[in-house]
Amino acid sequence: MTTLRTPGPTLGVVGGGQLGRMLAEAASPLGVEVVVLDPTPDCPAAPVARDQIVADFDDEAGIRELAARADILTFEIELADQDVLERVSEESGTPVHPKPETLRTIHDKLVQKRELEDAGIPVPPFREVEDADDVREAIDDYGAPVMLKARTGGYDGRGNVPVESKADAEEALESVAGPAMVESFVDFEREVSVIAVKGEDEVATFPLGENVHVDEILRETIVPARSSNAAAERAYDVARDVLEVMDGRGVYGIELFETREGEMLLNEIAPRPHNSGHWTIEGAQSSQFEQHARAVLGWPLGSTELRSPTVLTNLLADVEKEREAELHDIDRILETPGANLHWYGKRQARPLRKMGHVTVSGDVDADVEAVLETARELEDAVTFATE
Repeated sequence: MTTLRTPGPTLGVVGGGQLGRMLAEAASPLGVEVVVLDPTPDCPAAPVARDQIVADFDDEAGIRELAARADILTFEIELADQDVLERVSEESGTPVHPKPETLRTIHDKLVQKRELEDAGIPVPPFREVEDADDVREAIDDYGAPVMLKARTGGYDGRGNVPVESKADAEEALESVAGPAMVESFVDFEREVSVIAVKGEDEVATFPLGENVHVDEILRETIVPARSSNAAAERAYDVARDVLEVMDGRGVYGIELFETREGEMLLNEIAPRPHNSGHWTIEGAQSSQFEQHARAVLGWPLGSTELRSPTVLTNLLADVEKEREAELHDIDRILETPGANLHWYGKRQARPLRKMGHVTVSGDVDADVEAVLETARELEDAVTFATE
């Protein structure tokens, strides 16, 4: 039986970006306080969290302080150091969810793919590469293009380089600048994601979302995805299989390629709330952030049922160089029924930096295409640039 007292439990979060901000917003109504650790003073989560510890993501002294102030530790960024988290947890007795071992697996994309393949989860053909000859051999075996990926440090499309021909192999490998792997290029029908939740003794999945990427950056998520029922069920099956491999409670963002034959191939996993799940704040009975707080605390999970067709569109800074963050012409968003603006509170706008997002929810029986059109019109109407 779950008991809530005052003060309630404290969740310590490594990372204080927009995910930490929205996690703190969702935790507060549950009586859960959030303390974040982030190297940026007055980080995006600071205005809504209980407190911020200013320290690097791998700062052991800072993480020890965080553990001393928290009942449970979690993270909202993969740059958290799994070895430090594991050591601090063992010595302080403060649990970490998801487990550091899961973070260790996720950190290295090659290790991640090998473990998933060994578990029978469908993944695109892949291999380790050490030099340009390995990339050229992969092109021989898989055909061109292939996708070269940095094994560590890449997220939001960073570290992913398409290689169109053997002649490009050397330059592509130099651009990755570190250990790499290569995957066959998937000729997909659409990219989709399942936001899945692993609780104490239960799992849940949100409705399938369809993702639109441009230059490897997520621009839109459309829910429900324009997939067949059979393809969606296959995605949920893969997601549940992934949760069997992952160790520890929490939300997992599971990105998939839907092939033209309706099969699902796993792309990548984020062991945390994910950009493609932000639509859940308005579009689902409970958000991915509330679910993450519930899960890591070992509380019962909430409903993941869709309220109505919903589209998320990211607000990316349309500036040519770094400047003070100012979003102009937001009136149409504020005036549109069913539209919701989320501003992340970042002080500086940089080219294509995620500064916020807009969700648009239609009526229960709304056509998702019409909702998508509205979302795109609202995103097009705003700008970070000035004359």
